Amino acid sequence: MTRNKAQYEGYFGIGIMEPKTEENVGTLWRSASILGASFLFTIGRRYKKQASDTGRSWKEIPLFHYTDFDDFYQHLPYSCQLVGVELDAKAVLVEQFQHPERCIYLLGSEDHGLSNAVRTRCHHLVQLPGTSSMNVASAGSIMLYDRHLKTHLLPGADQPS
Repeated sequence: MTRNKAQYEGYFGIGIMEPKTEENVGTLWRSASILGASFLFTIGRRYKKQASDTGRSWKEIPLFHYTDFDDFYQHLPYSCQLVGVELDAKAVLVEQFQHPERCIYLLGSEDHGLSNAVRTRCHHLVQLPGTSSMNVASAGSIMLYDRHLKTHLLPGADQPS
């Protein structure tokens, strides 16, 4: 069912599991702030403030930290779907993906991605174009822009499900 934008009441967050560098977190934080995310998170490693968040996004959206995936999964909000972003044969291509109204996008580290155990616990798997891993902050920014494009910019676009 298509709803008008005034009726849309969803939220979304995005985060990185075991981020490889702190700069990626800062860059994703800035993109998340610009593209309307409600929160950002990391799993498995602490974040330290650094120079790539030039917009001081920490003033606009919170960053949460979870010690491991189980800690994160136990704190998923009610009725919120987990969307894994990963190169996977079972993943839907981003061009065909309909974003849930309430969801959390989970990105793996550039060198390890998301483990099979984590992938099986995701409600959806989405794959970006290409056949190899890209920078995690870039991948997250593309997912956020795809959501923004499909929910706010495309004429007659359906709202997230």
